[in-house]
Amino acid sequence: MPSQTDQLVTLFNTRRYAEMEQLARTLLKKLHGPQAGFIWKALSVALKMQGKDALQALQQAARLLPHDAETHNNLGVALREGGKLEQALQAYRKALAVKPEFADALCNLANAEVDARLFEQAVAHCRRAVALKPDSAVAHNCLANALYACGSYEEAAVAAARAVELQPGLLEAHINRGKALQQLEQFDAALHSYDTALVIQPEQVDVLASRSAVLSDLGRIDDALASAAAAIKLQPQHAAAHNNAGIALKLAGRLDAAQAEFNLALQHQPAYLPALLNLGGVLNELQRYEAAIAHCRRAVELHADSPEAHVNLGQALCQAGDLEQGLRHYERALVLRPDHLEAHSYRLFCLNYVANPDDAALLDAARQFGELAAQRAGDHKTWHHEDSIRDSERPLRIGLVSGDLRAHPVGYFLEAVLAAASSQAAQRLQFIAYSNHRLEDDTSRRLKSYCAGWRAVHHLSDAALAAQIVADRIDILLDLSGHSGLNRLPLFAWKPAPVQATWLGYFATTGVREIDYVMADPWTAPESEQGNFDETILRLPETRLCFTLPDVEMDIAQLPALHNGYVTFGCFNNLVKMGEQVVALWAKILHLVPNSKLHLKAGQLDEPAIRERVAARFVAYGIDPSRLVMQGQSSRADYLASYRKIDIALDPFPFTGGTTTVEALWMGVPVLTLAGDRLVARQGVGILQNVGLPEWIATSEADYVVKAVTLAQDLLALAQLRSVVRERLAKSPLCDAERFVTHFEAGLRQMWRRWCN
Repeated sequence: MPSQTDQLVTLFNTRRYAEMEQLARTLLKKLHGPQAGFIWKALSVALKMQGKDALQALQQAARLLPHDAETHNNLGVALREGGKLEQALQAYRKALAVKPEFADALCNLANAEVDARLFEQAVAHCRRAVALKPDSAVAHNCLANALYACGSYEEAAVAAARAVELQPGLLEAHINRGKALQQLEQFDAALHSYDTALVIQPEQVDVLASRSAVLSDLGRIDDALASAAAAIKLQPQHAAAHNNAGIALKLAGRLDAAQAEFNLALQHQPAYLPALLNLGGVLNELQRYEAAIAHCRRAVELHADSPEAHVNLGQALCQAGDLEQGLRHYERALVLRPDHLEAHSYRLFCLNYVANPDDAALLDAARQFGELAAQRAGDHKTWHHEDSIRDSERPLRIGLVSGDLRAHPVGYFLEAVLAAASSQAAQRLQFIAYSNHRLEDDTSRRLKSYCAGWRAVHHLSDAALAAQIVADRIDILLDLSGHSGLNRLPLFAWKPAPVQATWLGYFATTGVREIDYVMADPWTAPESEQGNFDETILRLPETRLCFTLPDVEMDIAQLPALHNGYVTFGCFNNLVKMGEQVVALWAKILHLVPNSKLHLKAGQLDEPAIRERVAARFVAYGIDPSRLVMQGQSSRADYLASYRKIDIALDPFPFTGGTTTVEALWMGVPVLTLAGDRLVARQGVGILQNVGLPEWIATSEADYVVKAVTLAQDLLALAQLRSVVRERLAKSPLCDAERFVTHFEAGLRQMWRRWCN
């Protein structure tokens, strides 16, 4: 017998595994009971080395060799590979009961615990393995994997780096380091790790797919598509590769092609969460709202514990006008992950649409966001601003941070300001733009021409962007987004500039305590508003807004009612603003103005199902659908031309219009607004006061109805006003860019002087 045992060992050492298997099977026909334990173990090794199923042999060996830690460990590996996770965990624990300092078994147990989502236990077992074998690259890599699974990305990157240092050819360590660095938004370093992994194993499909995602984050879209294509060529059914190809296409603005790739990913892996999320997102961007909601609901059904799935569904519902349901999903996301900054931000933005909000609750919710942002910034937010020259009258470098430096309301309100500032204040103000949008358009290019610097920052982490702003020696950093989409509010918690303010793109407190000021005006933010802001309100003397007049030649049409024989009210605001109180009030106006119609125009109205829901809401108040005109998205020129069909524009509430109000006035259409008690509810007040139309500001819902009915009865007065409104707007502070820049510069200088002093 000893000679035959030695023969098995010799066959193993000479890699003659088939002969080893044959000899072991021959011996097992002769041996039974505990004596056969070693032979079963040898058979399991021979089978495994040939790629055959060794599970039964290992089970027999483990039964006969209860004190053989190595056999229990190997059995655990086979059970885990076979998907029998609970049994694998038991096998590893038996191995460790026999040999508590068995580092390999500790690592294998940790990997299985990661599969079982027992993350804290996995990390603890990995740390024990590293302590036992501090020079083991496998142990350090196992620790990196466990740390990554529980979200400790910085520690994971360090552990993976140590594994690479110990064993430069360990493929899995390079991959784990790349994954961790990717989560830390250290994209260049992540790309280097993936590239090194591909040198070790050139046709590693998972790495090619992950590399594609990093290249997209770096804005290298063509390279990202090429990497994804290489992965797909090797494995056409690789869901992650198709998903990452879709991400790159989406970033390139090729939304239909992106949708096709996301669909392919789901065709190959129907429950793949990233593709489910991305498909819902791209459908939302394409304004295919019903399909977006359906796909986002599917994601929630399959992944009910995913906060991202609930955020995605919340966005789709809110975009489609279902604010109540959308908010519920944002709140569910925050239950699942209380520190989910994006969910906090989306929820805060949507709360501005809610009628009769609790001001204290709104302020508290904003402060929660600010506190989380500050925690994320940590101690890194301390910069040496004392190095800035405290000269109150020196030229200032003004940073502009926004994802909307393009054909967007922010772009429309910013362009004339920058143009005027570049001519009348060029020696005193220098603007450096930090654009958080991946694409540029004609508006972007014009804005860029007025700036001393323009940086695309969508791929930069908050830490990297903060460092860039410090390096650019920005004196005053302006947020132009607030809690709207593509914002970089968490960046401001790093305090990269001595003075920070929010202006233009938002209409409530950000909650970020490191933002010093909010720029407003006396009409939109009276003294009573200070209690609703953490920022100090700095009021420009006339208006917080300066509009860039449309570059479209379009005459004012005759009052439609004169030839229609009835009055047409209209609202071209986002449907999310049309809450139940708004519908009830507008229905009352339609009842009191015989034969009148209501013209609604919004992107959501391209969807037949949404048009039906809107009609049903008015039917509930006794308004026949024939009195509604519903129009979807169009070019800006066609959008403006649609105002030629409107006699009176009705401003929604409490989230009043801004761009839509000014554009209506430019087309000669007066706007009836309801004055609220918050900035978001007083945008119409600020615009109409500056144009000299205070009689179009209602002080209550009852006053709103009375004014609408009374104004609709005097067609001659409406026709006369229509002929002069555009001129009054053009001559008002709202469109006098030179005058605005004088006030704007004075406001910036006031902030700077306070800091200097």
